[in-house]
Amino acid sequence: MPFFSTKVPEDFFDSMRLDKYIAQLPNGMNRSKLKAGVTEILVNGKKNKLSVKIKAGDRIDIEWEDNIPDDIVPENIPLDIIYEDENVTVVNKKQGMVTHPASGNWTGTLVNALLYHWGRNTISQKKEGTSSEILTARRPGIVHRLDKDTSGVMITAKNRDTEEWLQTQFKFRCLRKEYIVIVRGRPPASAGDICTQIIRDPKDRKRYKAVTGTNEGKASRTLYHCLACYGNYSLIRVRLKTGRTHQIRVHMKYIGCPVLGDPVYGKKDDTFPDATLMLHACKLIIKLPGHSHFSIFRAEVPDRFRRVVKILKKKFPRTVMGTEK
Repeated sequence: MPFFSTKVPEDFFDSMRLDKYIAQLPNGMNRSKLKAGVTEILVNGKKNKLSVKIKAGDRIDIEWEDNIPDDIVPENIPLDIIYEDENVTVVNKKQGMVTHPASGNWTGTLVNALLYHWGRNTISQKKEGTSSEILTARRPGIVHRLDKDTSGVMITAKNRDTEEWLQTQFKFRCLRKEYIVIVRGRPPASAGDICTQIIRDPKDRKRYKAVTGTNEGKASRTLYHCLACYGNYSLIRVRLKTGRTHQIRVHMKYIGCPVLGDPVYGKKDDTFPDATLMLHACKLIIKLPGHSHFSIFRAEVPDRFRRVVKILKKKFPRTVMGTEK
């Protein structure tokens, strides 16, 4: 995905919208291209809009996409449905499936599969309007997301009222999300509360980085509990208190325990050279529209976890933070 970075000169004394400033740069982009293709705008590491006013010294990072197709087409892709009613479809998203159409993945996504499952028609891509309107039209029913290689529970909305209901719960964290993860290394304690800012890694724009002592980026919080250790590997349960991009993967690396099979934040493992990302959303507790109680949705532990744990049990004794079992 194309990426553009620039820094506003220290001697810039004007007050100008970000899109106008970018458009007037020698290597900039015109405003119509920005509106149609922009996916993320960061000013000093924080998400912003094209309308934000920039000032001297600001660092601007823009990610956009080219060659946007005209339509989003329903596709007959099998779904593992956990629960469904007139308002929601809860699925166990398989590893390798992208949540919604975006650059490099315009087909084969969860959205394509849901459109077919719901009996919807092809959706024409919106290419005019604000970047928020364009992206919203591309993601019907999507109120949260999982990384492509993360499997597990996802709840989707069948209508606009339900979409707004669920979005409010995610925005104000009126829900509970739990994950299981296998990592390389042992955490510093049997349980912990990781609080950092998460920023774009200045050395690699595809990665994020956990930092402290700064206001840049987004405040992020992850709770973890180590279930068991096998040699230099650990099985950990994680609860998210915020929902940032790559949050679990970044925070596990931050405490010295990169996720096994993570091609971005980890290294190839000699014991499990073919391991894929060992991260799974196992539980979601949330209120459904019209319900006074919370609903609990679980996604079964995937086979890739069972295979790895089976090997670990054969090779190493089970240890619970220093106590052999």
